[in-house]
Amino acid sequence: MAIFLTKESRVLVQGMTGAEGMKHTRRMLAAGTEVVGGVNPRKAGRSIDFDLSGLRGAAGAEGATVPVFGTVREGIDATGADVSVVFVPPAFCKSAVIEAADAGIGLVVVITEGVPVHDAVAFQAHARSRGTRVIGPNCPGLITPGQSDAGIVPADITGPGPIGLVSKSGTLTYQLMYELSEFGFTSAVGIGGDPVIGTSHIDCLQAFEDDPDTELVVLIGEIGGDAEERAAHYIRDHVTKPVVGYIAGFTAPEGKTMGHAGAIVSGSSGTARAKQQALEAVGVRVGSTPTETARLVREHLTR
Repeated sequence: MAIFLTKESRVLVQGMTGAEGMKHTRRMLAAGTEVVGGVNPRKAGRSIDFDLSGLRGAAGAEGATVPVFGTVREGIDATGADVSVVFVPPAFCKSAVIEAADAGIGLVVVITEGVPVHDAVAFQAHARSRGTRVIGPNCPGLITPGQSDAGIVPADITGPGPIGLVSKSGTLTYQLMYELSEFGFTSAVGIGGDPVIGTSHIDCLQAFEDDPDTELVVLIGEIGGDAEERAAHYIRDHVTKPVVGYIAGFTAPEGKTMGHAGAIVSGSSGTARAKQQALEAVGVRVGSTPTETARLVREHLTR
């Protein structure tokens, strides 16, 4: 099973013909993702040939040809796409997400970094009003190993298994996937760490709780804001599966913005220690390092 993304997902790539879009579309295709089209009004009507030879996990495929559409609506009408991955520059991200939501896409994965906060507020609200789920911005996307990969998560780190992962950090997503590769994952979701994001820890916790194949959830947070504290309250009231956590930023100095745009600490609010205490108070085991977090997961799954 999986959350949000399956082998049946049909993916459009907004910004596919740019350098990053081309590179990661090739990777997604090699991972088995059903990439059915790209979107670029200036290159509509063309097709892009992708050479997949030499990529690990390409499942024997030597190449793929992907058409380019002028609009998301044209792409949906021609292919039945239900997911969009956004690789456009920050200045165009708002319009890209709004276009996808207005066209009826169910899931938009926004990889773009540096999106202005006021733009993120606007397109998140618009997407919600259209019933579109947004993951990101400034995120690595999500992967259901063995089925589909929407974003920039390396697909060859691990395979299918019983662990669900939700993380603010892209790098820590990859590290925990690697350290627990012998078990595998149902889905791993990088939600991003900007001040305004679409899908939250809580959204993923709910989905993993409902997924019969997810046996344990790994929750990765970081300093700043109160998302992890709110997740702790949700876990207390709604999650029956074991959760293991890690909070990045125990050594961050007080009063300084660190890393992601939202990670500012003032007093005890938003500190890694406060988040750890909130999670541990509801039964979540929290590792002091990513490796210790993986050890805690391993202990539970090998009991």
